[in-house]
Amino acid sequence: MDTTPTDGRPAKEGQDGEVLDRPAAKAPRASAARDGRPRSVKVDLENGDTSSLYAERIKIYPKAVSGRYRTIKWAVLALCLAVYYTVPWLRWDRGPGAPGQAVLIDLSAPRAYFFGIEIWPQEVYYITGLLVLAAVGLFLVTALAGRVWCGYACPQTVWTDLFMAVERWTEGDRGARIRLDGQPWTREKLLRKTAKHAAWLAISLATGGAWILYFDDAPTALKGLFTGHATVSEYFFVGLFTATTYILAGWAREQVCTYMCPWPRIQGSMLDVHSLVVTYEAWRGERRGPHKAGTSWEGRGDCIDCGQCIAVCPTGIDIRDGQQLECIGCGLCIDSCNDIMAKVGRPPDLIRFDTLANQEAKAQGQSNRYRLMRPRVVIYALVLAVVGGVMLTALETRTTMGISVLRDRAPLYVTLSNGALRNGYTIKVINKRRGESEFRLGVVGQPGATVAVQDVGEAHGTEGVALTVPGDAVATFRVFVSLPRQSMTRDGGAQGSIPLVFSLTEQGPAPARPTFYEGVFMGPGAKP
Repeated sequence: MDTTPTDGRPAKEGQDGEVLDRPAAKAPRASAARDGRPRSVKVDLENGDTSSLYAERIKIYPKAVSGRYRTIKWAVLALCLAVYYTVPWLRWDRGPGAPGQAVLIDLSAPRAYFFGIEIWPQEVYYITGLLVLAAVGLFLVTALAGRVWCGYACPQTVWTDLFMAVERWTEGDRGARIRLDGQPWTREKLLRKTAKHAAWLAISLATGGAWILYFDDAPTALKGLFTGHATVSEYFFVGLFTATTYILAGWAREQVCTYMCPWPRIQGSMLDVHSLVVTYEAWRGERRGPHKAGTSWEGRGDCIDCGQCIAVCPTGIDIRDGQQLECIGCGLCIDSCNDIMAKVGRPPDLIRFDTLANQEAKAQGQSNRYRLMRPRVVIYALVLAVVGGVMLTALETRTTMGISVLRDRAPLYVTLSNGALRNGYTIKVINKRRGESEFRLGVVGQPGATVAVQDVGEAHGTEGVALTVPGDAVATFRVFVSLPRQSMTRDGGAQGSIPLVFSLTEQGPAPARPTFYEGVFMGPGAKP
């Protein structure tokens, strides 16, 4: 196979024969960096020539590497996959008639369960709070440590790493894969490609199947999928997530990070010169060039221009070109460079996690300067603390009941024979307990009010009417509230409407904190 780059330089080969320099992109008038990736494009806008805006994708063959950051990536990958595949099988005893799955989103109820926490549809604000916490937490991590989320814990990174590991097991490391792709189709090539894609599809199918288990009882859902008793929607979503996993992790790979994901562009506003990012110590590495054993290091840099940092990069960039959109902050180039530095007897960390401000200080011979406490970090931390505190307080003070009130639109009011005014309401009472509960519904702030519940009873407003609501259910009641006509008079004049506050109190041996709902009572002169 011809390994001569298109720029005329001799190709470099690693120890296993892999090509370290890739051919330049086949785009007209495009200048290419030393790794073959197009860096700038000249466009003749006057003559309408925009064809050179599009470059053919250069296939990337990341090389296997070992080291500190690769070990961390393996550990995070194993943890993320273990959590994703095992959480639906965790059990949690919620009592008779309740789902026994620890984490479950029950769309038929509808309800969401997270161990001891149960979220009703009326409490969707908790989900909003979690999303805000996740977003602000990501902002804080990015401001402190750059794109470590992208490099270690992002699902695209985790599954792509897994797919790349399968690719190495079936086709070999970088050089072997390049040679295999360049060979004509043979029995061995067909078997290796088939084994790789079969493993990819199996992982994708397991991924799609595991996702469904979060929305149904895991043992029942899995049995239904294999016996053909699952619903059409379940099979559809298994197929959908199987296809997306296979395409995004197996085929698209770095294209997702570079073009599809908006985060690389958003993170530009989250970073500053004091954020930790993967950096190349140009002040130490330049002037770069090949080095032979036994020759002096005087008058040159520590970088031997081996290209290994490019070979191991999952997005195929050269970190020596500076900060780039494609860099996901995984640190694999650090492991690779440290291995080379050890072999040539030079100090490690020519490529390292550092801040741009610190690198500039080092280049000028100044001491390290790290600024952990910065305005954006403090703001993100405060927002995180406030939102987290509000969420914890809301969870701690949440009640096991709820009330919603809908006033009748017609008639607006009814005048009774004794001159009193009556309004009708449809009231829904939510009982979040597993067992049947007794409640008392009344009206506060109106001493002369009378509350009547259809088919239940009537009582003075301050005393309230006793209601029985089944466990884990929503009961609907028709309620009529009567007020003396003089209650509609305020500040010496008649009012068309006044506030009416309903109270709902759970009955039991221990006093319960009532829940209030402010409604409206209509009278003469009220506008619909």
